[in-house]
Amino acid sequence: MAEEKGKVIQFRKKETHIISFIVIGIIAVLLIILFTCFKIEDIGVTGNKHYTKEQIIEYVKADGYIDNSIVLMLKNKVNPISDIPFIAKIGIDYENAHKITVTVYEKAIAGCIEYMDRYVYFDQDGYVLEISLQKLLDAPCVTGMSFDSIELHEKLPIKDKKRFKLILKLTQLINKYKLNIDSIQFTSEEELILYHENIRIELGDGSKIEEQLIDLDKILEGLEGKNGTLDMKDFDASVGTASFKAKK
Repeated sequence: MAEEKGKVIQFRKKETHIISFIVIGIIAVLLIILFTCFKIEDIGVTGNKHYTKEQIIEYVKADGYIDNSIVLMLKNKVNPISDIPFIAKIGIDYENAHKITVTVYEKAIAGCIEYMDRYVYFDQDGYVLEISLQKLLDAPCVTGMSFDSIELHEKLPIKDKKRFKLILKLTQLINKYKLNIDSIQFTSEEELILYHENIRIELGDGSKIEEQLIDLDKILEGLEGKNGTLDMKDFDASVGTASFKAKK
């Protein structure tokens, strides 16, 4: 009887060893397949505006890059690529064994302010998104303002609440109507001036700003290539009271 029990125990141990070897073998085969059959050959990029496809790929490859479509996708879910200026996050999706798609989620920039030889970019609520040496062409820059200090991720420290609201409303309208505005200036007389290429646009105190901007794109189309001042201080949308004085 004891001899039979010993044989049963030995058989079960042998069976356990066989199962273990099979499991190890399966895992080894899967690992071999994983690391040999999923080599990345193509990277697609979508959602990028401020960066080129090549620049985004460089960022992806610089952050602990793994040349494997599945592993790289899983790695980015656990430890996402971060700290890229003007980008909120980057997603990596598996397309097939040899292709991934990188989806770029950019920060919604409303405008910028020049500060200590830097460009301070803010969102539509006035929070500072980035402080950079880089000037983005599609972000209107506000001039004629001074600050003691500016902190990243904090609201712009504009003490004049009326002016602060006007800046936010102005940048929101510029984005809403897709206006190509290079810069925004507050004069010492508290008047508002926009610059579009070689055209200076005078808006006065900004009390009629939405009415002034709603048709500005069409007005600027008619002034394309010209150099001078567009006076919209007394603009009335119903009669179109705006005058243009060409620069001599």
